[in-house]
Amino acid sequence: MYATGNKKMLNMLILEVLRKYSDEEHALSQQEIIKLLDKNYGMECDRRSVKNNIISLKEMGYDISMDKGYRLLEREFDESELRILIDSVLFSKSISTKQARGLIDKIRSLASNYFNAKVSHVSNLPELNRTINKQAMYALDAINDAISEKRKIEFVYNEVGIDFKLHPKREELYKVNPYQIVANNGRFYLIANYDKYDNVAHFRIDKMTEVRILDEKIKPMSQVPELENGLNLPKHMAEHLYMFSGESVSAEIKTTSDMMSELVDWFGTDFSIVSRTEESMLIRVRCNTSALRFWALQYGPYVEVIRPESLRKQLQKDTETMYAKYHN
Repeated sequence: MYATGNKKMLNMLILEVLRKYSDEEHALSQQEIIKLLDKNYGMECDRRSVKNNIISLKEMGYDISMDKGYRLLEREFDESELRILIDSVLFSKSISTKQARGLIDKIRSLASNYFNAKVSHVSNLPELNRTINKQAMYALDAINDAISEKRKIEFVYNEVGIDFKLHPKREELYKVNPYQIVANNGRFYLIANYDKYDNVAHFRIDKMTEVRILDEKIKPMSQVPELENGLNLPKHMAEHLYMFSGESVSAEIKTTSDMMSELVDWFGTDFSIVSRTEESMLIRVRCNTSALRFWALQYGPYVEVIRPESLRKQLQKDTETMYAKYHN
């Protein structure tokens, strides 16, 4: 909060007025700035003070145009960047609606009133499918600190009950080595490892409560087989589409050229085209077995898993079960 009435703060108050009421297309006259200073901050000044302080701000590096009025041209974020930030908050499922509104208000405060008028519809959006975990942001913050300090954490891991509330998955606390926080499909996940196992585990952070940082140091990544050469995040995310834990396998999938956009969306460019005809193509990709199973079911009419044989047989059972449910 500015110490209004203090002449030493005049240049900062003028800067705040320019931030809120000017942009590249909208300029303020000296008289308009004087009125806004008085109205918003109870600060009185004259035209000469306005001009001198704006010159001072320009000398401090602020990009202010003095041509036909005063405009703040350069900001920390331009409008397109602010829109991206707002959209990211809106469609994040890992924070509550209340937290989302608060974050959006903070983002909007970085822009002019003209930008805020353009995004006023944000406040009228319906409730989105957000987390019911009020501790989610605290958990995210605590995990981030633990990773930075290279310390283990313990927590309660929950599932949603039929009462739409979180319930512990088991009585025993989870105790893991945290390595990385990632965002996937609008949710935050923790990439971690149990001490007694060699594999990598994934936890949805919005299902974690009572997160506590321990004094114990984490197990080095070099001691986890999947991470012994470090965490290659793009590769890891491509192999774990739905953040399932477990073994990744080399798979061959038959599909069509029309599926290229979807393949790149899910696997990135970490797959190869083995063969191709006018009607179909065969690709090879490395992916988590469980994730590939659900992906193949999602795109069932458009793909056919050729290898591994074990997954192909599992999908045969899945489709037979589905057929029995829908066949009358």
